[in-house]
Parts: sequence; C-alpha cells; structure tokens
Amino acid sequence: MNPKSVHPPAHPADHPELRIALLGTMHAMGAARLNVGTAGNASVRLPAAAGMLITPSGLAAEHCRPEDMAVVAADGGWRGPAAPSSEWQLHRDIYSAFAEAGAVLHAHAPFATALACQRLGIPPFHYMIARFGGSTVPCARYATFGSQALSDAALAALQGRNACLLANHGMVVFGRDLAHALALAIELETLCEQYWRTLQIGTPVLLSEREMAEVIERFRWYGKPRT
Repeated sequence: MNPKSVHPPAHPADHPELRIALLGTMHAMGAARLNVGTAGNASVRLPAAAGMLITPSGLAAEHCRPEDMAVVAADGGWRGPAAPSSEWQLHRDIYSAFAEAGAVLHAHAPFATALACQRLGIPPFHYMIARFGGSTVPCARYATFGSQALSDAALAALQGRNACLLANHGMVVFGRDLAHALALAIELETLCEQYWRTLQIGTPVLLSEREMAEVIERFRWYGKPRT
C-alpha cells in the first residue's frame, strides 16, 4: 500500500538533528552487518505528535542525505524529496500501539533472517532473551512486505515485547531512541547467531519459566536511564 497522500517536500531545516541521527543509524546498521544495500529501514518518532521521520524507499544509506528522510504523519501523508520506506505502515502502527517506542528499526540481518525463514522464534536458550520483554522472541506470521497484514502480524508478535522476527523476512525492534533501538537490534542479531550455532550442536537446554521470570524481574531496571 502506498502512502495515503503526498504533501509539499519537507524543508531540510525540519528536525535537522534527528535527520542526521537517523541517517547515522542507517550507516551504523550497515557497519554492523544488519543490512546490505537498500534492505531495511529505520525511523524516529517526532515530538508533539508530529508523526515520524523515516528513511526513504529504495535508497542505500551511502546514497542518502539527511534531507532525504521523509516526514510521515499518522494518516500516512508524507513530505520529502523521496517516498518513505515501503514499511512505513509497520513503523507508524508500532508508534501508535506502543507509547514507549521512540525509534523503530527493521533489518534483514543474516542470522535473524535465517531463523525467520525457518519460521522459528527464539526460545529461552539464554537469559538475555529477557532483554526483549519476555521469555521468548516470537516469529510473526508471514505477510507480504509493506502490507497492513504484515503490520498486524508484527503487532500481534510484539505484545509484551520490543522485538520480533518476521517470517521469511527479517527482524523488527523498537527502543526509546535511535541509539537504544540500534543496540537492541545488534543484540538480537547476536542472540540469533548464538541460537543458530547452538542448533548445529543439538537441541539446546532451555531455561525454565521460573528461571526466566527471575531474570525478567531483574531486567525491569537493567539498562534503564538514570532519572
């Protein structure tokens, strides 16, 4: 589905710091091997309910400028020199569903995608799974990229979580800001690799519900910003 409407191009002076940070995040995703070429996308919530700033469709990070980032409103209307990412609905709906989401990253990271293509969620093979809000990282059901069905499937898998895999597709994570979301995405890909490698040895020994409940309780304060 294409964005609902097109507004006049955004002025590059709109949210300059967020534009630079968003483009920097896309470069960092490439450096961390989360994305290659035009795959993947990222966004950041704008203040005062002004929608989101999202990476453009079909442009590799190395060919983007800060002014290429698109402003997308809640109704799907957008401003910018290039169309927003085809996954704009997924990002928009995550912001709508989760007040704590300040930034969203979607990637076709190698190990996350390998598991997603087997339609495997990640069980509690390691206690750091709790970093993502529960005792598992689910895999959302398959739906065509850029569709409302994909967004609906992801939201269902994200209940009580800040990350999930997307069947035959990749991963999506959200964090309180771009730096937090990037750190979570890198950590999720690391866990996906560890789980993939564990499966090469045999069936992993999983942590129990009681053991994961204790870890999840500890993670209520782990990594939280100081107030």
